[in-house]
Formats: sequence, structure tokens, C-alpha cells
Amino acid sequence: MNTKIYKEVLYLAKELMSCAHKKDQENFDAFYEELKGICDDNDGTDKDHPVQWETLADFTDDIELAISIYDTAFKKAEATNNKDYLSSIGFSAAILKLEFGDKAGAIESLEKAKIHSNKIIDKELKAEIHDLLKELQES
Repeated sequence: MNTKIYKEVLYLAKELMSCAHKKDQENFDAFYEELKGICDDNDGTDKDHPVQWETLADFTDDIELAISIYDTAFKKAEATNNKDYLSSIGFSAAILKLEFGDKAGAIESLEKAKIHSNKIIDKELKAEIHDLLKELQES
């Protein structure tokens, strides 16, 4: 990923977190639009990267829209076969699908995430994926 864009996305994520914590909706919306602009500007270019889309989805309040953005992020991660992003995006999408009442969709996302997580270092994420998938399959 382009370092300049990564730093911009990281900066915006920190600002969005700060605004959310302070309940500063006006600035939150401005930073969100800036992040959305980065995603839109880079879409389909060599600067496109799943991290910007995943970050955008993370800060999207509308659950259906966030799931759609996670789907976009997942496709971009698939294009590069990036197991870390495929795992984290799949897990995040599953959480939202559960909130939305889509247990089957959550299980499907977790099953994909579990397959991809076999190749990642993050043991905590692996465990979270495994545990949630097991819990949903048993209930």
C-alpha cells in the first residue's frame, strides 16, 4: 500500500475515533467524507487497497451500507490474496451481519475468515473467529 495513503487513512481513523468519543458529529461527518473520497478516488487504481475500504466500513453507521462496504473490501483483499485482510474483514462483516439478524450470513463470513486465518500470525483474531463460529454453529 502507498505509504502516504496509509498514513492518511490512519490519521483519519484516529480523528474519527476522537470525534466519536467526543460525540462531535459535525467533524466526524467531515472526516468520514474525506475517507470516503480517498476510497472513491483510489477505486480501481494501483493505489486501491482493502485497508481504506475496511476502515470506511468500520466507521459507517448504517449497518446495510457497512456490510456492502465490507463486501467491497473483501473483494479487494481477494484480488491480492491478502489473508490478514480477508480474515479481519470477514470477521467484521460477520459481527454486523449478526447485528442485522443474518445468522446464516454471519456463519458464511466466519467460515471464509477461518479458512484465510490459517495463514495469519494474529492468534487473537484466529481465536475470535473460531470461537464465534463455533458458538453460532452450536446455537
